[in-house]
Order: sequence, then C-alpha cells, then structure tokens
Amino acid sequence: MNPTNFASFLSRRAVVACVAIGIAALTSGCATVSAPANVADTIAKTPSLSTLNGLLANAGLTAALKADGPYTVFAPSNDAFKAVPAKTMDDLAKNPEKLKDVLTFHVLAVQANAASIKNSKVKTLNGATLELSKAGDFVTVDSATVTTADIAASNGVVHIIDAVLLPPKK
Repeated sequence: MNPTNFASFLSRRAVVACVAIGIAALTSGCATVSAPANVADTIAKTPSLSTLNGLLANAGLTAALKADGPYTVFAPSNDAFKAVPAKTMDDLAKNPEKLKDVLTFHVLAVQANAASIKNSKVKTLNGATLELSKAGDFVTVDSATVTTADIAASNGVVHIIDAVLLPPKK
C-alpha cells in the first residue's frame, strides 16, 4: 500500500471510529434518562401535593396508585386542602373510610390527558360521577379548575386542581 492510500485509509478509519464513539456516547446518555415515576411517586415528589400524599398514605391508597393503571388523578394542591374547613378535615382524619371515599373521588381508572378531555361525565374509582368541562386549554372538574395539567406518570397522569372535591352523599 503506498503512503497516500495508507493515509487515506487511516483517515477513513478515524472517521468511522469517531462516529462509533459518538453513537456510543449518545446511546449511553439516553440510558441515564429515567422513565416517569408511577402516579403515587409522582404525587410524593411534587411539593405542592404533600398534603394529598400524606392523606393517600393514611387512607392506604399509595400502593393502589403504584399499580399498573392507567389512572388519572385530579390532585388537590396544598392550598386547596387549606381551604377545606377544619371541621371537615378533622372528620376525615377520624373516619378512614370517608377519607378513602373522598380521595378515590379524585381518581379515574383511565388516562385522560388534558388534550383528550371533552365535556362529559366520568365515573371515579369510588363509583360517583365527576363532570369534566373544557374550553380551549381551560379544564374544570366539577367546581375545581386544573391549574397544572399533564404531569406524566408511568401508569397515568396527574392534574393539579385548586379545590378538594367532595363526593355526593350516598
């Protein structure tokens, strides 16, 4: 092989090697990107949902929201819980079944991203019905407004709402 062909050969091998190294770097970088957490863990890692996270644990619902799903959770913010009368919160704290009923009233057994929401009535996990409304990007759930939509989870989606929804009396 003459020196010119040899230099050309080395240059092509260097390019191929650099491309291979670049591809390896890109694919290994992608391997470090984590998948979204499940609904329960997504709620737990969201600071504005710490009250809801504690109540889910008290009601024994955390494990259920880690299951396969899909789920849509209309998650009341900490401020939403502050607006609930203290008497109502005390009653829920003393009555785990009532607490579970209120919390499951915020959960659908389907994944409903904001774009897919239509004006409709939907059944919640507690068996009652919520009314969903949408105007442009503005979504409401009964009397609550979605303030942060589409927090992705591996088994569904979380929408932060500005009010605690109380199910109809049975």
